[in-house]
Amino acid sequence: MFKNYRIWETNYCGDKLTVETGKLCELAGGSCLVRYGETVVLCNATASAKPREGIDFFPLSVDYEEKLYAVGKIPGSYLKREGRPSEKAVLSSRAIDRQIRPLFPSAMRNDVSVVVTVLSVDPDYSAEIAGMIGASVALSISDIPWNGPIGSVSLGIVDGKPVFNPKSDERARSEMQVTLAATADKIIMIEAGANEVEEDRMLEAIAQGHEQIKQIIKFIERIKAEIGRGKFVYESREVPADLYESVKEFAIEKVRFALDTDDKNIRDERLNPIKDEIHARFDPDYPEQGALIDEAVYKLQKYIVRRWLLDDGKRVDGRGLDEIRPLAAEVALLPRVHGSGLFTRGQTQVLTVATLGPVREAQLLDGIDDEEEKRYMHQYNFPSYSVGETRPNRGPGRREIGHGALAERALLPVIPSVEEFPYAFRLVSEVLSSNGSTSQGAICASALALMDAGVPIKTPVAGISCGLITEGERWMTMLDIQGVEDFFGDMDFKVGGSRKGITAIQVDIKNDGLTLEIIKEAFEKTRKARIYILDEIMARAIAEPRKELSKYAPKTLTLKIPVDKIREVIGSGGKVIQKICEECKVKIDIEDDGSVFVSSASIEDANSAVDIINTIVNDPEVGAIYKGKVTRLMAFGCFVEIAPGKEGLVHISKLDTKRVEKVEDVVSVGDELLVKVTEIDGQGRINLSRKDAISAYNSKKRDGKK
Repeated sequence: MFKNYRIWETNYCGDKLTVETGKLCELAGGSCLVRYGETVVLCNATASAKPREGIDFFPLSVDYEEKLYAVGKIPGSYLKREGRPSEKAVLSSRAIDRQIRPLFPSAMRNDVSVVVTVLSVDPDYSAEIAGMIGASVALSISDIPWNGPIGSVSLGIVDGKPVFNPKSDERARSEMQVTLAATADKIIMIEAGANEVEEDRMLEAIAQGHEQIKQIIKFIERIKAEIGRGKFVYESREVPADLYESVKEFAIEKVRFALDTDDKNIRDERLNPIKDEIHARFDPDYPEQGALIDEAVYKLQKYIVRRWLLDDGKRVDGRGLDEIRPLAAEVALLPRVHGSGLFTRGQTQVLTVATLGPVREAQLLDGIDDEEEKRYMHQYNFPSYSVGETRPNRGPGRREIGHGALAERALLPVIPSVEEFPYAFRLVSEVLSSNGSTSQGAICASALALMDAGVPIKTPVAGISCGLITEGERWMTMLDIQGVEDFFGDMDFKVGGSRKGITAIQVDIKNDGLTLEIIKEAFEKTRKARIYILDEIMARAIAEPRKELSKYAPKTLTLKIPVDKIREVIGSGGKVIQKICEECKVKIDIEDDGSVFVSSASIEDANSAVDIINTIVNDPEVGAIYKGKVTRLMAFGCFVEIAPGKEGLVHISKLDTKRVEKVEDVVSVGDELLVKVTEIDGQGRINLSRKDAISAYNSKKRDGKK
C-alpha cells in the first residue's frame, strides 16, 4: 500500500537513529518520522503556493507540539486536552526557528510552516534533538527553497569529559546543557545553560559537537539525494534595483544624518519625515508598492550602518567597537516588595522585582519531561511604551517567554538549593525602555533584585551581548549592540555568567553561520565586559546578598521528621496540621521524605509551630517544659494538651505553688499553661506539674538577674 515507504538508519552519538518517509502525511510538502531510542517525533514542512501580500518579512512559523499521550498522561485541564503550549514547547519552537530561519531566501514571502509533533518520549533520547533533525530532513526533501541541511546535537560535560546527546542521568550530573545547531561548515545556533563553565572549555565542546553534527548532515544529504524534490521557483520580493538606487540617491545623505546620533528618540524623529518625503517622491512612480519602498528605506539604513562599521570602524552612537554604553545599577527602589533591582545600559532599562513565598507556591508543570515543578520562576514583560509605541497588551508572546527563560537559565546555577534557602521565588523583569539587549539587562537587574531580597546566591551574574558584521571573508565584532546594530547586523551573541564562567548563551544570527574564530572572539569580549559590569557597576550598588530578609517577606523554618510520623503531624482529615496553622498563623508544607517547611510573617509564630511539631513527633521527656492548653477540668485536676493528640494530667496538688481548694479557682478550659513533665507511666500516661514549671521558670529568672 505504501509504495514510497522508506527507512534510513544511522548511528548518532552511539545510538541508532531512524528516519521514515512515504508512509505518513503524504500531502505535506516534506514529512518524516524520526525514531531515536523510544522517542518518536513527526516532522512536517509545508509552504503556501503564493506569497503573502503586503508584508516586508519572510513569514515562517514553527510549532513544537507536546502531546501528553507521549508520556502516558491525561491533560489536567477541565477539557482534558492540550491547551496553550508549555514554556518548554515555546522554547523548543524558538530554538528550531532560530536555526532554520537564516537559511531561507530573505526575499521569499511564501508562508512556510514547520510542525514538530512529539508522539512518544523516551527520557534518555531528547525529543527536541530528534525534532530538530526531523525538521531539517522535512525541509531538505521538500520543494521549499532552503539552503540546508543542518544538524543538531546536545552537549554536556560529565566528570570533566564531553558527552553528546547525554542520557537523563548524565544530564542530571552535567556541568552544562547546550543545544548546538550547524551546517557542515559553520555554527548556526547555540542555546546553553552552564554551571560557570570557562570559555575555553565551552569553545572546545562546541568544536567537538560540530564534528558530531557533520555526521548527521551527511546522513540527511543521503536522504535528500535519494528522495528530495526540486525546489519551487518563488516570486522574489527583493527591492527592484532601480527603486533602491533611486531612493539611495535621493535620501542617502538625509538618512545618514538621521542615523548619526546616540539617542533613539532623536533618530526616530529625524527618520519619520524623511520616510514621508521618500513616499511622496516615489509613490506616484511605484503605485501600490509602498511595502517595497519601505523595504528600500530599511535596506538603505542597513547599508549606511554596515559601511560605517566595515569601512570606518564607526558606530551609530560614536562608541568604540568594544565600548559599553553608560551603565547604572540601583537596588531597593520599591519599599514594600521583597527585593528590587534597576539596571540601565544606555537607553535600555530593566526593573526586576523579586517575591519570596513558601515552597508550596512553586510552579506545577504539566509537560512531557521529568520536571514536575520549579521553585524559581522568572518572567519578562516587554510593554509597547518601552519602544515608544502603542498597542494593546495581549499577554506574553514567544519572545517574552524566551527572554524570561534566558534570564532564568543564566541565574539558575547560582540559586541556592531548597535545603539552603527554603523558599519559592518569582522574579519579574519589567522592560521600561528598550534600545537593544533587554534580555541581558534583565539578567543584571535580576541578580541585583535577588541580592536585595536576601537570597543567598552563590555569586553575582551579569549579561552582555556581542554583534557581528560580515562581508565576504571580512568580519568584525562589536560589544554591547544597540537596536540598529541588532537590526542591521549579522549576530546577537548573548552571554550571561559570573566572574568564573558562563551560565547561559543564546545566539541569534542572520547570515549563513559562525566560525569558531568568531565565537572565540565573542567569548573573550563578553567575558571582559561581564567582569567589568560585575566589579565596577553592580558591586557598587550591592556587593553581596543582604543578611536579612525584608520585613515584608515570609519567614520560613525547616525541620526533618521521621516519615512514619508524617501521618501524626497531618492528623485525621488534616485536622492536626490545620489546627497548628490556625493557632500559629503559619503555612506548613510536608514532603514525602519528611522535610517540613513552616512559613509565617512572624518568626515567633514559625518557631511556635516548629515546637508543636517537634512535640508531636518526639515523645515527651521527663523534665521537659511545654506550653499547653487546658482541655478538661476534673475535681482532682485538669488535663492539658501539650501537642495535638498528646495531653497529660496536672493533679490539683501540682496546679500552683500554693494550696488549691478548687481547680476552677486557678484555671479554666482554654487557658494556656507552662507545665513540666514529671512522669510517664508504663501505659504511656503523662503526669504534668504547673507548680514545678513555675519554680523552674522563677529559678531561671533569678539566675538571669544574677
